[in-house]
Amino acid sequence: MRNAGIFVMVIFGVLSMVLSQACSDDKEKLVDVIDDENDNSSKQFMMGVDLSYVNQIEDNGGVYLENGIATDPYEVLKNHGANYVRLRLWHNPDWVFDLYDNNPPLYSGFYDVMKSIQRAKDAGMSVLLDFHYSDTWADPGHQDVPKAWQDITSIDVLSDSVYNYTYHILDRLHSKGLLPEMIQVGNETNCGMMFTNAKPEFPSLNVCQGNWSQFGQVINSAIKAIRDIDSRVGQETIVALHVADPATMQWWLPDVIQKGGIMDFDVMGFSYYHIWHTSISFNQIPGVVEDLINRFNKDIVLLETAYPFTTANNDNYPNIFYTQNVVSGFPYTVEGQKNFMISLVQNLKNAGAIGAFYWEPAWITSDMRDLWGTGSSWENCAFFNFSGNLTEVVEYFSYEYE
Repeated sequence: MRNAGIFVMVIFGVLSMVLSQACSDDKEKLVDVIDDENDNSSKQFMMGVDLSYVNQIEDNGGVYLENGIATDPYEVLKNHGANYVRLRLWHNPDWVFDLYDNNPPLYSGFYDVMKSIQRAKDAGMSVLLDFHYSDTWADPGHQDVPKAWQDITSIDVLSDSVYNYTYHILDRLHSKGLLPEMIQVGNETNCGMMFTNAKPEFPSLNVCQGNWSQFGQVINSAIKAIRDIDSRVGQETIVALHVADPATMQWWLPDVIQKGGIMDFDVMGFSYYHIWHTSISFNQIPGVVEDLINRFNKDIVLLETAYPFTTANNDNYPNIFYTQNVVSGFPYTVEGQKNFMISLVQNLKNAGAIGAFYWEPAWITSDMRDLWGTGSSWENCAFFNFSGNLTEVVEYFSYEYE
């Protein structure tokens, strides 16, 4: 498109003006939504926590404490200033049954997520629902096709399936009074969705192989389902896209709009983990965020981050963060973890971002199992210490930011 000549440039310029107005309208809508949130923390800024594992941890012996007294992690985090809960949704994670001898709940399946949404709303928190469009973890290297869709060969059939699934989930949540305030369409979709374990005839949604059009068709079908629910029930849901690494946003955001034709979204979200995302330094993140906001008039939210408070382990499940290099100025201590989050949030606010979500601050040690071990590979990044007690890291929620 960049070399297509003056005519195309003129057409694209007109289109950009239209998109700019549409994005401006979306931005006004988003600000209105945020203004309505409980202003218990940093003034209209999304202070988010991903609590997807909590039900499973509690079912398997995990106990959360504040000053030695058992507490509800939703309520205690809300009381300290968190105002948003992020929850992942898998299509049909029946592999969970293989992890336990009894008949466990289908964790991160619909009913488990519905229970979590109820807990969040009971605590007075808003909800971000993260559709993975997979039966298991979706990330930059793993975007598995749900088993129910593996035999699809038509992009139109796949788009219809995504639309119907998305609509059906939201319709069921609405019937229970549990519609989320924000929806994430796909998880860390750097190269697209549903391209690992795909059969040869399955429609390719791998944008790293140039399949932007088909990826765009599927994403737009999901967004249409959200907007159709909105029209029916009178809600204005915040729609977010998501990639890993702030550097990815720099090429992905223009391409998803121009090549994928995906325009009706409100938020560009990203993950930042300092041990993996190294091409953009910690101090360069606000510059990237501010530049993208100015260029595309889309709101930016940090949807995943974490930082360890120790390099020690509390169980036999090897930790993901251990002795890798620290971010300068932030040692692997509780104070270092808190100051890392304060600095990161301040930088994001200065750049014009509207939120920051911490990934799994409640993944403490318990007898819960996943595909790689029993316990937690993240307990040294949690907001609860190895005795289960809440630490002072939560003070970053209510810190008096400039």
